[in-house]
Amino acid sequence: MPSVQIPPSIFEQLYLGSSNGMALLTADGQWLETNDAMCRIFGLSKEELITYKFQDLVSPENPMDNMESYLISGTFESELRLFHKERGYIAACIKLTRVQCPDNIPNFFLQATDITERKAAELKYLTLEQQYRLIAEYSHDIFGISSADEIFRHFSPSITRTLGYSPEELIGKPRSFLYHPDDLRKLQISRGLGEPPQQMRLRHKNGKFLWFELIVTLIQDEEQNDIYFGIAREITERKKSQHIIAEAHRIALIGSWEWDILHDEVSFSDQIFHLTNLKCENDTSYQITDLVDPSSRPEFERTIEKSLIQGNDFDFEFQAAQEDRNVKHLHIRGVVTRSNDGHPIKVNGTLQDITQRRLVELKLQETVERYTSLKKYNHDAIFSLTLEGNIINANVMAQELTGYFIHEMVGMHFSRFIARKDVKQVLAASLKDSSAEKLIDKMVRRDGHEAEVLTTIAPIIINNENVGFYIIAKDITEQKKLMIAKETAESTNKAKSEFLAMMSHEIRTPMNGVIGMTDLLMESPSLSAEQREYLEIIRKSGETLLNIINDILDFSKIDSGVTELAEEPLDVRACIFESVDLLSPKAQTKQLEVSFSMHQDVPPLIYGDSKRLKQVLMNLIGNAIKFTDKGGISISVKKLAQADNTVQLMFKVKDTGIGIPKEKTDQLFQPFYQLDNFMTRTSEGTGLGLAISKKLVNLMGGNIWVDHEDVHEDSPGSTFVFTVTFKTAGYFDAATQTAAAIEQAAPVRNIKILVAEDNKINQLVLVKMLENQGHTIRIVEGGNEVVDAALTESFDIIFMDVHMPGINGLEATTIIKDNLSPDQCPIIVAVTANALKGDREKCIEAGMDDYISKPITNQAVNEVIRKFFVR
Repeated sequence: MPSVQIPPSIFEQLYLGSSNGMALLTADGQWLETNDAMCRIFGLSKEELITYKFQDLVSPENPMDNMESYLISGTFESELRLFHKERGYIAACIKLTRVQCPDNIPNFFLQATDITERKAAELKYLTLEQQYRLIAEYSHDIFGISSADEIFRHFSPSITRTLGYSPEELIGKPRSFLYHPDDLRKLQISRGLGEPPQQMRLRHKNGKFLWFELIVTLIQDEEQNDIYFGIAREITERKKSQHIIAEAHRIALIGSWEWDILHDEVSFSDQIFHLTNLKCENDTSYQITDLVDPSSRPEFERTIEKSLIQGNDFDFEFQAAQEDRNVKHLHIRGVVTRSNDGHPIKVNGTLQDITQRRLVELKLQETVERYTSLKKYNHDAIFSLTLEGNIINANVMAQELTGYFIHEMVGMHFSRFIARKDVKQVLAASLKDSSAEKLIDKMVRRDGHEAEVLTTIAPIIINNENVGFYIIAKDITEQKKLMIAKETAESTNKAKSEFLAMMSHEIRTPMNGVIGMTDLLMESPSLSAEQREYLEIIRKSGETLLNIINDILDFSKIDSGVTELAEEPLDVRACIFESVDLLSPKAQTKQLEVSFSMHQDVPPLIYGDSKRLKQVLMNLIGNAIKFTDKGGISISVKKLAQADNTVQLMFKVKDTGIGIPKEKTDQLFQPFYQLDNFMTRTSEGTGLGLAISKKLVNLMGGNIWVDHEDVHEDSPGSTFVFTVTFKTAGYFDAATQTAAAIEQAAPVRNIKILVAEDNKINQLVLVKMLENQGHTIRIVEGGNEVVDAALTESFDIIFMDVHMPGINGLEATTIIKDNLSPDQCPIIVAVTANALKGDREKCIEAGMDDYISKPITNQAVNEVIRKFFVR
């Protein structure tokens, strides 16, 4: 800086005594000398200040590029904005005065005062009335004042632009003149700043109501009177927009939300509360994670954290359980706003109910998966064809059926595989006649062999237009072979059944005479001991022959799967006693000891088929007696397991006989295999007993086997074990009690009975049995005769042979039932030598009341009569 000689008294006055900035400048604005106050004005040290020219520190708004031009006037005063190092530009008042230095070089004396605070104070202290007038004149908001009595006292001119009234038209009017009645009742008066605005409707001069955001504050005027100061801003269009947006959100099931990260504040739209289980309560604050079901929150939190870190927007779907136990599918989308330095400051987003969309997507996905699975896993070959019959695609089964790979078949004409040229015509015909698909009944494989197929043709419909066809071909080559084999087997079974029916009828008919007459003769008191012995031999021989027939028929029924088990109260101890009692004479003859034990936990009464249980026991005990010459037979039973309604029992039949080789065990339960095939033949039988027993045991939910571990060298013999499952029963069926009562009751006197039987011996047997009981009997031999007798005379019961000359017993029954009223019709009981599957059912379906099979016994006849005729 150049040195100028100035008296010390001047510097003392300029620099030490003044608080204003002072400096000496050259004509071009360079600093010659300055005081500390000037440095403070610019916020610079002296060393920093001299690096600038004065005009460089003046705001561009007040350019002072040509300093020398101010030398002409000699003095320059102005308010400028000067640069301050820390505060930017400040307001300052400057004065430039030209001075002449001793060397006659013209310079400037600069005085500068910081007037920033004064300027702020001037702006601050503008009168309230000036500010109000300025705002009221140009603002679109309405300013109004009403007195404590709710009378309008003042309005800003803006009310004319907004509501059409001049201020003078409203002054003196009550509030009710301008406010909507419903809104006036809920008007709230604010007593301080910070209150949220209310949404109210104000009346336009044309009579319509417009929406406003309104704040009414209670204040006091200069005389301490209460007045109401109101500010109203029209929001009619915004309200319409909000309503449209809200309605759109409601229809689209969308709610909006905002998360202010800096202040950790979350706000939800009204629709959010309709979509979630959240409650809209003023005193409740929510976090953004509250939008999500608790089970999904951990994953949602990770999604948000990842989004905030990486700066990406995010999507999140979840399921939310509702109070009505239904499940909603919801989708959250968030858009992150970041500051200039990249930090997240806000997230705006939406929450949408996508339940219906997800259901549609799932249904579509399910349809696609079903279609794909149908083609992929279908056991039939599927081809998709164009309208012309060219192959578009096929599945794996089509590949196996034809011998071609799928990619090889694509583009081929389907006629290649069915040896027909009219594929297009067949496809077109299938649209009108489904039988056209039968024209495709064979397919030619790659190797030239033909496969028989069952074909279905289905059109491919897209947008109501037929664009192609599906061909579904089932290879039935093996099925046809099976059908032929099945028909052959059915024919064989039919022949077997017819043979058994014929054998049953032809054998049982003469057996009826043998056993029936023997029963009658055994009741004669004049028989000698020798005669009784001969009759006993005849009876036993007849029973043996009957047992053989019954075994064959029984096995046939069980083998065909038509045997049904009865469910009736069953006493296990009584079943064993009865079985042993029937076989005791044979055991006594061989001097064998028969013992029986039952564990104490076996229920005394269960529910099952006692007849079938006794049949198994008698087969096993009978075999044990048959093949034991010394020692004895023991029968035991114990409980294996018991559930709520069932009990499983295990029976053992052990003997001290000749035993059974282990290697022969597997053959024991085969039909027609006899225990003494490997021994000297000493007994008769069909060899069906054990086979029948095994099937019956299986029907009763158990199994049967030979226990070889129970046999020792010092204790020969065999042990048969079987298990069965019964129902537990604590009561007797009403029908069982009724049957017991019937059995004990006596028949009515002198029942009139019609016997329809063409066989003379069977006539004699049945007549003698009935006469011995004191009944009146009439005999007819043909179907026509029995119809005539039944329709012309009155009978209590008819014993009707099924096979008779003329019309058979079934046809005769139908005619009688059709021509007699129920109170006049006699009881009709079928008497037949047939005992195969369906015989009883056929009789009942024809209208017969009961059924007995030949050979007939006194007991069977008595039970039928007691069943229908009791005192």
